[in-house]
Amino acid sequence: MSDTKGTQKVRELVEKVKVCMFVTQNEDGALHSRPMQTNEMDDAGNIWFFTNAFSDKVDEFRDHRPVNLAYAHRGDDDYVSVSGKAYLIRDRSKLEEKWNPILKAWFPDGLETEGIALVKVKPDTAEYWDAQDNKLIQGVKILKAIVTGTQHDSGDHGRVNMA
Repeated sequence: MSDTKGTQKVRELVEKVKVCMFVTQNEDGALHSRPMQTNEMDDAGNIWFFTNAFSDKVDEFRDHRPVNLAYAHRGDDDYVSVSGKAYLIRDRSKLEEKWNPILKAWFPDGLETEGIALVKVKPDTAEYWDAQDNKLIQGVKILKAIVTGTQHDSGDHGRVNMA
């Protein structure tokens, strides 16, 4: 699969799933995960989140240690893993561009909330798994594989170089 098609598939799944486990690494090498709502994946492939600039995750990626975004939609058996670098963005015009009123639930003073910032994740690589069939059809295919002694085809899978 070309990187263009692969990137489009990653975008489709990221926009469908929306919430990921945002994984950072502290200075001792320990991994830390927390759920984060994706704001958008832009045309350049960057993935954007709103955050508080004073949060632990910012300290953990400040030195540009790698991050991982793990998306999972268990109901549809869609999964995406994105590896890259995260950057803290405090540019007011970029905050205004990405702002959505629903964010007031986390940032009650809107764009005036102390510490409000964006995280831009610049992906290096991504991997995805997309079952493409509903649960009933998947079940039938699994049963067929068991009965015939063949390996189950679990759907579309790809690795994408996004750098």
